[in-house]
Amino acid sequence: MTFMPHGKQLVAGQWVASDATFTSEPATGTAHAFSVGTPEQVDSACQAAEEAFWTYGYSSSEDRARFLNAIADEIETLADAITEIGMAETGLPQARLQGERGRTTGQLRLFASHILKGDYQDKRHDEALPDRQPLPRPDLKLVQRPIGPVAVFGASNFPLAFSTAGGDTASALAAGCPVVVRGHPAHPGTGEIVAEAIAAAVKSCGLHPGVFSFIQGNGYEVGQALVQHPLITAVGFTGSLRGGRALFDLCAQRSNPIPFFGELGSVNPMFLLPEALSARGEAIAKGWAGSLTMGAGQFCTNPGIVLVIDGPAADAFVKTATEALGEIGAQTMLTDGIASAFRSGAKRVAGSSGVRELIGTSCETREAAPYFFETTGDNWLANEELGEEVFGPLGIVVRVKDEIQLLEIAKGLEGQLTCTLQMDDGDTELARKLMPVLERKAGRVLANGFPTGVEVADAMVHGGPYPASTNFGATSVGTLAIRRFLRPVCYQNLPDGLLPVA
Repeated sequence: MTFMPHGKQLVAGQWVASDATFTSEPATGTAHAFSVGTPEQVDSACQAAEEAFWTYGYSSSEDRARFLNAIADEIETLADAITEIGMAETGLPQARLQGERGRTTGQLRLFASHILKGDYQDKRHDEALPDRQPLPRPDLKLVQRPIGPVAVFGASNFPLAFSTAGGDTASALAAGCPVVVRGHPAHPGTGEIVAEAIAAAVKSCGLHPGVFSFIQGNGYEVGQALVQHPLITAVGFTGSLRGGRALFDLCAQRSNPIPFFGELGSVNPMFLLPEALSARGEAIAKGWAGSLTMGAGQFCTNPGIVLVIDGPAADAFVKTATEALGEIGAQTMLTDGIASAFRSGAKRVAGSSGVRELIGTSCETREAAPYFFETTGDNWLANEELGEEVFGPLGIVVRVKDEIQLLEIAKGLEGQLTCTLQMDDGDTELARKLMPVLERKAGRVLANGFPTGVEVADAMVHGGPYPASTNFGATSVGTLAIRRFLRPVCYQNLPDGLLPVA
């Protein structure tokens, strides 16, 4: 089945067009025209979402679980067509998109199962104590309640799992919040076909059509109108630091400020400790090279920085990593814009004082090959720009003088999604010194692995201190993500007939 995009916006159950259009830029195949959403369409979508909230926000967990499973079923029905257009638009291989589709439907089904358990409601009850002295205590009940319509921004690097029906959408719908998605222009056809699947699920479940809307655009107007709309109560975003910070500021400047849950940027440093370096340096170097270049380095958990104490073992690590990266060919990046930004970032690093280029490439198209640089701990501490994310297969090894400097660099890191320890038993004492620092810097701390590959599970945290994310108390992956779209409400002395179903 070949999917031919119609290029319209989904607003309250209706596919509508606008006068302005933009053209997709696929990696292969035919480009298509898509309508550019208007502020009027954003307003209609938000008004419909608010209207839908009065029923959907007070629906049962069973009904919402049925809806989430229906979305997963509809996506699986369109599986081949989704893969076909996704490959054309992004250049991602078939296996990657098939795996990501499975993750997407798995997330939906996971949240369906999660809300049926009821734990997410965090129900608490303090029974009345009418005879307590000197004052009686009232009956108090607490439960988490949905906050209202939510805006979701699709991600460039995950056309399925972080986009139209991705984790933000799944967790918001699970909470009872209608969703308005701003599709990403990097893969507008993929976004549209998934929106078709959600629309079919809305209809089959007999829900208010305002529970989900999908609006496209290749500029800033749609996003600005969405985050500033007075009926939107929260925003989920995965993207660049620059774009995310601009939207975050707009949310904060509203007359009624709202939370902006942005996942923005991270260099995901790996601390290669001495015993592990001596015993397993070659294997770690090869594993790191594979993780760094996986998916052309276009993962937010890409381990771009390696910190290692200088010496012969560090020399061997660098030699092996250079050889391993040199064997990895060019890969297609998601968009021309991402490829251009990657080239600019590589030139910035290469031109930095005290940085030595170990592998340099000539990437002048959408194809990207690895870059590899090294510098000293002293130079890293003197040059803040080296800690800025370069989105793509670019790695920097930092040769530090000793354990003292390793800890100094760790303390100076900005917020990260992940920090990784490569360690053996003999490294435990040094690892203990690092742990209080790393757990303040990152949402996830790993030992003896690589951060690419984020498990969708109850205990997962995909977030961290700024600039990794704009809310260190949240995660965009795992069942805890639902908490972003809930707020606690206390009911004092209310009769049972007035309490929510929960």
